[in-house]
Amino acid sequence: MITIENTALVLLAAGRSARYGDVGSKLDEEFLGKPLGVHVAVTLEDMPFLARAAVVDRCRIDYAAHGFEMIRNYEAAEGIASSVRRGVEFARRHDAAAVMFALADMPRVTVSHVYRMFDVANNPSHVVASSDGTQTKPPGIFGRDRFDFLMSLRGDQGARDLVRGGRHVVTSPAELIDVDTPEELEELRALVRPRARQAALTPVRE
Repeated sequence: MITIENTALVLLAAGRSARYGDVGSKLDEEFLGKPLGVHVAVTLEDMPFLARAAVVDRCRIDYAAHGFEMIRNYEAAEGIASSVRRGVEFARRHDAAAVMFALADMPRVTVSHVYRMFDVANNPSHVVASSDGTQTKPPGIFGRDRFDFLMSLRGDQGARDLVRGGRHVVTSPAELIDVDTPEELEELRALVRPRARQAALTPVRE
């Protein structure tokens, strides 16, 4: 049985931001008054995961302040697989029944979506991915029986085939936006700006 309480959460925050430009880390860029890469950590920090870790490289965000063990990935240039392997090692260290991977550059993931994912994660062989109705995306849950496969990944090799054959939980495309370029960050700011302005203009009822 997979539950939030026996699952390790691993936040992947060690990307090289190659498509974003020479900024150090895109995760440090401002979004809604905070670093882009901190939003998902804040969203998920109160969920009762067994343990939580952030695999980091160059960003300056203090994920420990949000309850995450910070794992430095000195091989981040190798590709995302090196961060995935560190996440699986972390999950195994805590004897987790599953690992959930989330991306730090996806600031709009919600708690309700994550709970819906766990509703369909039932046994150690299950793989549960998010979907915008067209394609699968993170976050994703991998049961313990899939750990050996994840440890075999190298370079930028992902688990696409494994994910395609898994269970998919559909949510709004706007929730699964990830930011790879400055233009995408500007588009995201434009998307949320009207809502933020409306919230500021709405009177507070006492």
